[in-house]
Amino acid sequence: MARAAAIPDRFRPHPLARLFGPEGGEVPLVDAAAPAVIPDQPCGTALVLALARGAAGLPFRIGAVDLPSPAPGARPMFETLTSGSTGQPRRIRRKQRSWWASFVVNARLFGIGPGVRIAVPGRMLHSLSLYGALEGACLGAEVHLLAGLRPDAQGAAVRARGIEVLYATPAQLRLMMEAGGDSLPDLRLVLVGGSKLDDRLRAALCAIAPGAAVREFYGAAEASFITLTDAASAPGSVGRPYPGVRLEIRAADGAVLKPGGLGEVWVRSPYLCDRYAGGQGLGALRRGGWLSVGEMGWMERGELYLAGRAGRMLTVADQNVFPEEIEAFLGSLPGVRRVAVLPRADLMRGHVLVAVMQGDPAAEAAILRAARERLGTLKAPRAVIWRSDWPELASGKADLTRISAEAGL
Repeated sequence: MARAAAIPDRFRPHPLARLFGPEGGEVPLVDAAAPAVIPDQPCGTALVLALARGAAGLPFRIGAVDLPSPAPGARPMFETLTSGSTGQPRRIRRKQRSWWASFVVNARLFGIGPGVRIAVPGRMLHSLSLYGALEGACLGAEVHLLAGLRPDAQGAAVRARGIEVLYATPAQLRLMMEAGGDSLPDLRLVLVGGSKLDDRLRAALCAIAPGAAVREFYGAAEASFITLTDAASAPGSVGRPYPGVRLEIRAADGAVLKPGGLGEVWVRSPYLCDRYAGGQGLGALRRGGWLSVGEMGWMERGELYLAGRAGRMLTVADQNVFPEEIEAFLGSLPGVRRVAVLPRADLMRGHVLVAVMQGDPAAEAAILRAARERLGTLKAPRAVIWRSDWPELASGKADLTRISAEAGL
């Protein structure tokens, strides 16, 4: 029996890899002296320096230049940043081999390799964007970094450069779809991560790129890939475990729940990080090789369904409520472009819910009526606060901390 090829322990650009910056110019993939902490702009330079550090077996981090440099490890290490949607981003320390393990899987699953044109619209300090760019470079693809372009210019670049594979978050895709533009005939695969892709955005994406397979993956900066959808995935699920991943749903006492039981999602895989940087261990998040991703969900027919983050769960009149469920429904309604559901303290009920929205204020009455009919009076927001802008983090996720503060919640 043929032996499986060893997984590399460090990032090295493939000899056939090519890198292009936002304006379309080629960025040479050359060896370069690089600091351990690399500014994320210009994005092409950031990626070249990260690859140079990785190939030399040296630790690196893109972004958070004011924080301490990553320390070397027994094996080549690097740091990424969490999205920090409800707090300060944290530095995650992991072996370079932990990402290479999934590069090998994706080369097989998605045909990523020499000559394939990949686009990444996000900044290199966001772990999803950095992952897509490093994967493409290490597998020999033609990598196009689009960070800094307006959404309409990103869509035009995807079309003009004949991009075949796009790594993006729903927030990035939404901005590109809203900017309009012609069809994307060369796009064959869209890999979507960071949050759930809603039906309206999926339909818009399929309309502009009818030949593209849309594969959502659920993951976390600490765990990398966890699940992956395909054409047969049930509506509402985030797919089946990614190759090499084992999942368990556990109750508060640690007992493993049967299918259909709501509990905490635990992951075991070769793609997990080592720890948080700065002397912070994973603590209760990690037990015996398993990692909790801080998410609540359930398994059904082998697929994972998510209820929401444990840290955002709240009680309304003694009923557990996940804001993500309400946000998903409200975001599907006409007149809503962006939405964040946030708690307001209430003496009688513990909390009531307020929806902060961007969209059409004239639709408010219809939105609240639809919410009461679908969600019931406890889960339906008691009030709506409209905003003309929408604060976002570098990852493209809503800045919940800022939105809550500015709403006085």
